[in-house]
Amino acid sequence: MIITKTPYRLSLFGGGTDYPAWFETNPSTIVSAAMAKYCWITLRKLPPFFEYNNRIVYSRIESTQSIAEINHPSARACLQFMNMEEGISINHDGDLPARSGIGSSSSFTVGLLHALYELKGAKIDAKTLASKAITVEQIFIGENVGIQDQIMASYGGIKLINMGPGNEWKCGDLNLDNEYQNVLESHIMLGFSGVSRYAEDLSKKQVENIKRGDNYHYLKEMMELTDTAIRSLWKHDDMSVIGNHLQEGWKIKRQLYDGISDLWIDEIYNEAIKAGAFGGKLMGAGGGGFFFFIVPPEKQKEFKEKMNSIKVWVPFKFDKEGSQIVRTL
Repeated sequence: MIITKTPYRLSLFGGGTDYPAWFETNPSTIVSAAMAKYCWITLRKLPPFFEYNNRIVYSRIESTQSIAEINHPSARACLQFMNMEEGISINHDGDLPARSGIGSSSSFTVGLLHALYELKGAKIDAKTLASKAITVEQIFIGENVGIQDQIMASYGGIKLINMGPGNEWKCGDLNLDNEYQNVLESHIMLGFSGVSRYAEDLSKKQVENIKRGDNYHYLKEMMELTDTAIRSLWKHDDMSVIGNHLQEGWKIKRQLYDGISDLWIDEIYNEAIKAGAFGGKLMGAGGGGFFFFIVPPEKQKEFKEKMNSIKVWVPFKFDKEGSQIVRTL
């Protein structure tokens, strides 16, 4: 039995520029982080005593004779990618809900691939793991996905991701000192909107707009803002400045394609600013999921009391390790 834990993603700056359709001709940089909330995968070989060869447990239970019969897209694609011939049992648990803007699908893919490599006795580094996960999602599943989620799930930490032609990318530390990183961490608040959505439909709109050039101006603005935000982080600017950058990024992001925001989303965001947030954003592709706000620690209790529209708040910490094998039996 093998157990992996793989972090979810918190995108800080540059989200939307990590699609190959964009960075192939517009080299881009993203600032992204991993949070200490995890996708847990338990994997074991299935003994040959059952009427089925594969068993996958997530929000539903699948028992199949062949890999091709598996409905879960990532589970099916990962097993096909790894040429698994033996029966497999996969059990998934998550610290946070799926379809909520935290890169949970990619965390599942990374965590399952990590476990499968371990099952085969093969060690894999973060760069290779992320690259394999990108291949599974973009080629084997055929999804319209960017690349930051797989990278952050594999690496952990707070990273700069540089992307360019040929689907090439490099991931390095943002190199914030511990004191400033702790200040940033203490200001982050995650609130769940109560609405889940499928990112694939929204991501498809994003890619279509990129190919038509409809959002060229906005993505260029996003790139410029990311450069400014990186300099602010390196200068250890006050959190009010970082919050303002996030707010400017949200204003740009909501222009990228229809469906990112809606009246109820705008109302929650405006409520947060009035309640004392320096800035923030809706995470992921939009349409629902988690909000992320920058709020001074001493004002967070009062902030929560004012935010009647957010019912669930999630304590936040950065993950520093990326996907890990936590147990092998």
